[in-house]
Amino acid sequence: MTELAHANAGYRRLFGSDGLSFGIGFPLTGVRESTPDVAAETRLASHAESVGFDGLWARDVPTYWPRFGDAGGAFDTWPLLSHAAAHTDDIALGTSSVVLPLRHPIHVAKAAASVDRLSGGRLVLGVASGDRDPEYPAFDVDPDERAVAVRERIDAIRTLWREEYPTLDGPWGELDGDLDVLPKPTTETLPLLPTGHARQSVEWIAEHGDGWIFYHLPEDTLRTYLDRWRGLAGEKPFVIAVRVALADDPDAEPEPLHLGYRAGVDWFRDYFRRLAEFGLDHAVVSLQGSDPRREMTRFAEEVVDEV
Repeated sequence: MTELAHANAGYRRLFGSDGLSFGIGFPLTGVRESTPDVAAETRLASHAESVGFDGLWARDVPTYWPRFGDAGGAFDTWPLLSHAAAHTDDIALGTSSVVLPLRHPIHVAKAAASVDRLSGGRLVLGVASGDRDPEYPAFDVDPDERAVAVRERIDAIRTLWREEYPTLDGPWGELDGDLDVLPKPTTETLPLLPTGHARQSVEWIAEHGDGWIFYHLPEDTLRTYLDRWRGLAGEKPFVIAVRVALADDPDAEPEPLHLGYRAGVDWFRDYFRRLAEFGLDHAVVSLQGSDPRREMTRFAEEVVDEV
């Protein structure tokens, strides 16, 4: 583990043990094409912590594009995680993921450090280059510059956290040493985990990231990715997101879903045990079902506790 892992409370919660840990992604109510009920989301966030999930993950979706079919939970990432922090105690709070080319680095640095302070050091930042085409003209961002923007903003954000009155300049603006950005996070820098390829090489992610978040992959492909990652990044964590629909029959065989499976709990136990043996560090699940609290409890008691 890195020194950063020992310093950041959220990072320790997710990756501090040798086994596979589990998180769950907002919207916890499953409402993806409108605005979820905030009281229900809050109750479910507290319930997720109580039944043993290690992370709550909020997406960064600035606008709703009906063609994409997913509003990402509607609420802005930073107030949502601050609200979750106020209604939980120890669970890690993650972003999955902040779209850096659409965000000013000063705003990201300040918002992230604020949530980190308000939560007692529980924030872990997934960062990405984005994937919703109409958002780039809406923000007056050249999509062809996304790769450079990710690198520049990661460097700027870390400098803003680490240094007082920094001197910085980039396409986003300029700081000449007369201004500081407060608060600083609880640790020298917050963990930053690129998501997908973020328009970067795997070598760059291994060197500059504090871990890697990826999407659901077939098992053989995932094993290949993990083997390569370990060769490049050592013990830095690898995370996947996977959609989970629990069948009523615990013995039900898997049916493919987009980025996941519908199956019985017996199959899911074996599946996640295999992923743990491959060396996966954390799985962010998106639970499907008409009764989110029930599905969360079933998954925690019959899968998480048994892996």
